[in-house]
Amino acid sequence: MEQSKAHLLFQAKEGTDYLKWKMRLGKVLSLVALLILSPLFFLIAFSIKIMDWKAPVFFKQVRVGKNGKTFYMYKFRTMRPDAEEQLGKYLSQNEISGAMFKMKKDPRVTKIGRLLRKTSLDELPQIWNVVKGDMSLIGPRPPLPREVAVYSAYDKQRLLITPGCTGLWQVSGRNELSFEEMVELDLRYIANLSWKLDFKILCKTFIVLLIPKGAY
Repeated sequence: MEQSKAHLLFQAKEGTDYLKWKMRLGKVLSLVALLILSPLFFLIAFSIKIMDWKAPVFFKQVRVGKNGKTFYMYKFRTMRPDAEEQLGKYLSQNEISGAMFKMKKDPRVTKIGRLLRKTSLDELPQIWNVVKGDMSLIGPRPPLPREVAVYSAYDKQRLLITPGCTGLWQVSGRNELSFEEMVELDLRYIANLSWKLDFKILCKTFIVLLIPKGAY
């Protein structure tokens, strides 16, 4: 019964103007942000290149979006170029429960990468994903295909809406929370979609950026 509750509540709101205008407004704000933040993008890119001139500045990774549709999500590179190939060595050291992998002192992360992650600046390129329509400014974290592969039917309700750059999980503790807690926060967001809630999350996001907590 609980499993269908979030689904039914979302279906009731899906036809409203809220979701359409949320995406449109997100794209406009993201385009403006790209212009304003372009000097910061250049500075971060330069810092990454200084550490390893041959390595790429950006990192793209397949993520799962609304209704299971996959897309490439972009970030500033924070790990060594061979990080994906090295993942298997560290899976047994996962520090978070459920269908996610997190490791506080992941040896694959570069020095500049640690700073970018701590301040969440590595996430900035996702603004381009919002412009493209793959993501929204606010919504559930887009999961990896290997994570979705072990999702229960209940967990998959996270995929009912377009994933976001920030959301309830990100402003409520982020990596300090368990996978189950993340799912519950996302479903709570889906069941209570509103401009008021989005504004509240956006304000909390700025606070989290100024006082980083739970990011690594």
